[in-house]
Amino acid sequence: MTNQFPFEVDYKPHLPQKTDYGIAFCGTGGIVQYAHIPAYKKAGFKLVGCYDLNADTARKVAADHGLPRAYATLDELLADPAVEIVDIAVPPWEQLKVVRQIAAAGKHMLCQKPMADTFSDAVEIVDLARKAGVKQAINHQMRWDAGIRASKHLVEQGIIGQPTDVQIQVNTATPWHMWPWLAAVPRLEVLFHSIHYIDATRYIFGDPEWVTSRHARYAGQGGVKGETKTITIMDYADGLQALVAVNHYNLWAEPFATFRFIGTEGAIDGTIGLMYNYPTGRPDTMTITSSQYGKGVKITPTLEEMWIPDAFVGTMASLMEAIQTDSAPKDNSTADNLNTLRVVNAAYMSAAENRSVRIAEVH
Repeated sequence: MTNQFPFEVDYKPHLPQKTDYGIAFCGTGGIVQYAHIPAYKKAGFKLVGCYDLNADTARKVAADHGLPRAYATLDELLADPAVEIVDIAVPPWEQLKVVRQIAAAGKHMLCQKPMADTFSDAVEIVDLARKAGVKQAINHQMRWDAGIRASKHLVEQGIIGQPTDVQIQVNTATPWHMWPWLAAVPRLEVLFHSIHYIDATRYIFGDPEWVTSRHARYAGQGGVKGETKTITIMDYADGLQALVAVNHYNLWAEPFATFRFIGTEGAIDGTIGLMYNYPTGRPDTMTITSSQYGKGVKITPTLEEMWIPDAFVGTMASLMEAIQTDSAPKDNSTADNLNTLRVVNAAYMSAAENRSVRIAEVH
C-alpha cells in the first residue's frame, strides 16, 4: 500500500526578507558556472561580478552569464562598494589567504568546502571572520538537498522514533576529468566527496564520538593520487551507528546512490539523484514507513528540486538571513563546520593508524 505524505514535507530553501545583497565570485571554475550562478539567478539574487586568477576565464564567465563586471584583482573586487558578499570558490589550500583579504575588507563571505586542508587553517578562517565582525557561512549545500532536508524534518517530527542506524552508500563511476587538479591531491575521497555525507549525517543526527575509516585505491585509477574507495563508520554515544561507503570506480555494475535512516518506529529510504549521471542527475526519491501510519503503509512524497543547482540557494540564503538578524548562520556556520572537519580528519587518522579515533582528538 502506497500513499502520499499526509502533511507537507519542508525541504525547500527559505528566502530571507532581503535578498538583494551584491554578490561577487572569487573563483569562476565549473561549479560556479553550472551550480552557483544558475541557482542564484533562479532565486533572483543580485550578481555584480567575478574574479579569477585566470583573467580570460573571468571575462568569459562574466560575458556568458551576464555579470556586470570581471575584476582584474581581488583587491579591485573588494574595493567595489556594490560587493556585499563574496562567494569564494577556490581550492581549500588557497582559502585562508583569500579569507584574510576579505575579512580585512569587512565583507561577508560564503566559504567553499572543504574549508581548509588542515584543521588549524580552518580554525583561523573562523577566527578571522569573528574578529572582523563579518558573517561567514560554509557552502555545504547537501544540507539543502531535497532528500536530506526532508529527512531532517521527518526525523525531528519523530516519524522514525529513535534513530538506530544510518547508511549512505554511493557506488558510481565518477568523472574525475571534470576536476583535473584533484589528481595530485593526496587526500581525495573523504575530504572532497564523502565530506558531504559526513556533514549531512551530522546535520540530521548530531556529532558522533568515534570514527573508524578504511581507504583504498582502484587498481586502474592511474595518475589519480588519493583514495577513491572508502568506508567510514561513525559511532554515537546512544548506540546509533552511521555508515558512509563510497566507490568511485564502479565501471561495470549498475550505479547506485542511496540513503537509509532506520529508527525504533520507522525508516526512511531514498536515492541521491545527483549521483546518477552526474552532474545532470535526477530528483531524489524517498519512501517512508512509520508506526504512525500502520504496518505495510509506504509514504512516497514527490521531491521536485535538485541538489545541483537548487540546494545552492539554501547556503546563500542562510548567510543573508544571518546578516539581517546579526546572528550566526542557522544551518551552515563555519564554526559548526569545524566538527565536520574533525570527523573528516579523524577518518584519515583512523585509516593511517588502523584504529578508531575520537573526534575530540582532532584539535
